[in-house]
Amino acid sequence: MNYQESDELYLAMDKAFVRRTKNIQLIPQAKFRKGGKISYAEWAHVIGIFQTLIYMHLDEKQSSTILDVGCGTGLLAIASQPFLGSAGKYLGIDVAKEDIEFCRGHYPRTSFEFMHLETENAFYAPGQDAQKLEWPIERNSIDLVTALSVWTHFAQQDAAFYLKEVSRVLRPGGKAIITFFLLDDLYYKDVGKRSGQAGQFHTLPQNRWVFDQPSYGSNRWFHPGWADIPEQAIGLTREGLDAISGGAGLTLIEQHNGNWKEVPGIFFQDVLIFQK
Repeated sequence: MNYQESDELYLAMDKAFVRRTKNIQLIPQAKFRKGGKISYAEWAHVIGIFQTLIYMHLDEKQSSTILDVGCGTGLLAIASQPFLGSAGKYLGIDVAKEDIEFCRGHYPRTSFEFMHLETENAFYAPGQDAQKLEWPIERNSIDLVTALSVWTHFAQQDAAFYLKEVSRVLRPGGKAIITFFLLDDLYYKDVGKRSGQAGQFHTLPQNRWVFDQPSYGSNRWFHPGWADIPEQAIGLTREGLDAISGGAGLTLIEQHNGNWKEVPGIFFQDVLIFQK
C-alpha cells in the first residue's frame, strides 16, 4: 500500500475523531495537497498558524471578505473558513487551472469562490499570457489579503506589480499577510555558517536556502544556485521590500522571521503583515 492509498483510509478514520478544530475537516486527500506541504499533519499545523494570524489581523471576525492570492488547492481557504459567516466571502485566485478546478469541486460554493488567472509565471504557469493584468476585483473591496509562498516565486517586476494590486483591492485600513524569503540583516549575519545538515527547526539542508544568484541581473532579488529558473525560489533584500511596499502604498507593521533563517519561527518562510 502506497502513501496515497493509506492516506485515503487514514483521513476517513481520523476525521471521525476531530472534535475541537472544525475546519480541518476540509483538508483534501494527499494527491490534492500541494504547495510544498503534502503531509496531513503539516497541513493541519500550517492551517492553525494562519488561522491565528487571520484572526489577529481582521477588524471584523465574521462576515469578512478575504482574498487569497496563489490559493493552490485551498490551504488558506480552510484557515479562512471560520471568519466568513453567512455574509462573508473567500476568493481564491491562482495561475494553475487544475488547482482552481479542484477547489471549485471541493469547497462549498456558498462561501468560497475560485478564479483562474490566465497570466504567466515562469515556474508555475510558463505557457500562459505574459502580460500583467489587473485582477478582476473591485478597488477597496477586500478586508484581508493572504498570500502563502507566492512572492517567493516573483521576480522584481512581478513582485512590484502584484503588490500594487494588493493595495488596490484592499479597503483603507485593510491588511495583507504575505510570506517572503527576506534577505535582511538576520539572514546575512549567519548565512556563511550554513552546512548541508538539516536545519534546527526544519528537515531541509541549511545551505539549500542561500540566495546568492542575482535574479535577472537585479541587485535586490536573488535566487539559490540550484534553482533551474529564478522563480523556483526568490528572496529579496530589505531595500527591495521597502521599494515595492512604498510604491504600493503599503506599510509594513509586523514581521515574523521564518525558521528557514535557523531561528525559531512561527512558519518556515518570513511572514510579513502590511496595512493600507
